[in-house]
Amino acid sequence: MKFGGTSVADLERIRRVARLVAAESATGKPVAVVVSAMAGKTNELVAWTDGAGAAAQGIAPSDDEYDVVVASGEQVTAGLLAMTLRNMGLRARSWMGWQIPIIADDAHGRARIEEIPADALGAAMDSGEIAVIAGFQGVTRDGRIATLGRGGSDTSAVAIAAALGGACDIYTDVDGVYTTDPRIENKARRLAKISYEEMLEMASLGAKVLQTRSVEMAMAHRVKVRVLSSFVEPGEAPDQGTLLCDEEDIVEKRIVSGVAYSRDEAKVTLFGLPDHPGVSSRIFSALADANVNVDMIVQAHARTADTANMEFTVGKRDAARAMKVVEDLKGDLGFEGAALDEDVAKVSVIGVGMRSHAGVAKTMFEALAAKGVNIQVISTSEIKISVLIESAYTELAVRALHAAYELDKL
Repeated sequence: MKFGGTSVADLERIRRVARLVAAESATGKPVAVVVSAMAGKTNELVAWTDGAGAAAQGIAPSDDEYDVVVASGEQVTAGLLAMTLRNMGLRARSWMGWQIPIIADDAHGRARIEEIPADALGAAMDSGEIAVIAGFQGVTRDGRIATLGRGGSDTSAVAIAAALGGACDIYTDVDGVYTTDPRIENKARRLAKISYEEMLEMASLGAKVLQTRSVEMAMAHRVKVRVLSSFVEPGEAPDQGTLLCDEEDIVEKRIVSGVAYSRDEAKVTLFGLPDHPGVSSRIFSALADANVNVDMIVQAHARTADTANMEFTVGKRDAARAMKVVEDLKGDLGFEGAALDEDVAKVSVIGVGMRSHAGVAKTMFEALAAKGVNIQVISTSEIKISVLIESAYTELAVRALHAAYELDKL
């Protein structure tokens, strides 16, 4: 069972979580609980690291010490929930990432799980003890705390479920996965089932319900995952939630299942690149070495002969790092200049039905054109189409696409 930040935002909500955990434990199943930091706490901790680094001295905070600070939020929640369960007469104890241990690489702030030797954890659960685990955190092989990226508690939960051979229920502030964000489109519908592939695309394209790597891990290990609401009492709404499953387990076939968006985007533009082999390799190798994740990429011939312009997107947190990387390459590669635009958003439509239906892109572009939304960059895969637009048009674009694909009728 995994509970997000809004589910454990205060002591009253932690007590409700404890009641849900107690009800699950009463069925006789061994239970592990992964918790996030209280809502808003990680943002506060990140702001402190920014103040100690960039804001105070003009430099970025050290990534390993950044992890020490931001991992503390989950520790507080794990201890509070374990105490609450004990006060209810249940056997429970908290576990930090290093106590299990969750072995991670040393890419601090975005570490990947390498191994979970869960013998001690499994033995405690088999004895009837409820394990309350601090999500979002692991430990490097040399003993340093490493966090798994924002939303990393989802990955912690799925990884632990895989290590224990169990299922994973993700409790959040919504009662499942919707066709789009209900806060933007009140006609959004809850999906009873969604394929791993669709959920992976939705998570990677901005849907906040699950972290991308948690879905990757669930798909790789075939972990049964349900998305549920924590804002219910035990026994309420038994049919709630969305099940992640294989595509063939979904009877009702949909062309498009959802519309996702992300405002956490920054666009880097390089002007006047020499148009010859090896230039792109140099750029993206340097970005990879700097741990900058690149998403959408487009290149086109420039007006000057033998030159090209290139645009690519990165997360806003990586924008300054990406610009430093490309500026450092300017002398070697000889391009004219670089520009950064953080006033952009990515809007995407996702559906496994795209594999066998024509006209999906036509519908998307017509719907956006009708609302006067200009497209800056386009990216496609087998089951999704993404466009980069001016951020001011995000909500308008989401509602237009939701209506165009008639997702309110699912």
